[in-house]
Amino acid sequence: MLEELLGAAAVVATGGLVYVAAAARVVKQYERGVVLRLGRLRGEVRPPGFTLVVPTVDRLHKVNMQIVTMPIPAQEGITRDNVTVRVDAVVYFRVVDAAAAVINVEDYRFAVSQMAQTSLRSIIGKSELDDLLSNREKLNEGLELMIDSPAIGWGVQIDRVEIKDVSLPDTMKRSMARQAEADRERRARIINADAELQASKKLAEAAKEMSEQPAALQLRLLQTVVAVAAEKNSTLVLPFPVELLRFLEKAQQPLPPHPPQEPPPPALPKDVDE
Repeated sequence: MLEELLGAAAVVATGGLVYVAAAARVVKQYERGVVLRLGRLRGEVRPPGFTLVVPTVDRLHKVNMQIVTMPIPAQEGITRDNVTVRVDAVVYFRVVDAAAAVINVEDYRFAVSQMAQTSLRSIIGKSELDDLLSNREKLNEGLELMIDSPAIGWGVQIDRVEIKDVSLPDTMKRSMARQAEADRERRARIINADAELQASKKLAEAAKEMSEQPAALQLRLLQTVVAVAAEKNSTLVLPFPVELLRFLEKAQQPLPPHPPQEPPPPALPKDVDE
């Protein structure tokens, strides 16, 4: 009798161990468990740790709650100013409601991917090329709102959307390069003209000061000679002031002829008596 009781206890213990082994489940820290009993949602979402389900009756779906980084394939489109571009992006999202992610949508990853591609093409058609190149923050916010609106019903929250790269046709790149070069050349000419204007004003003021002090012109001449000699050139060019050339020109002119001298009066004859 005792042996029969021990055998029955052993069978029950073995059956219990088999049941526990079949019913035991482990949910990781970054996961949540959704239990479907005979196809219907059962109870609350299972937290991380050890949990039990009814074998062959319950089915446990583990949902990853980590942030998912999903690249959006490059989409071709025509901007509002009729420029063909190719844009790719990346979307960061995570599941906030595990039950909705399992019940409301068949595959939330695929759904977010398709919605992101459609929204990206829509953003391309509504934007201009300059916005895609320089105003990406605003476009990222608009793209995030477009994806996040339907994703709320899927139990998914969009954390961030970033446009990665904008590819332009080669002809457009060359046109933009020529435009940028022309703009830089225009700014350079304006700067040079402004510099010439300022220099002419300063030179006019300097000439006015030198005209009042002739010695200043000689000092400036000596400074020019020193500056030229400092370059260690074999030929020294020495400028002459115009006043010096005029002085030499006057010095080379012949003197005017002297007027003829009148002959002295004839001497009177001396008196014989004397």
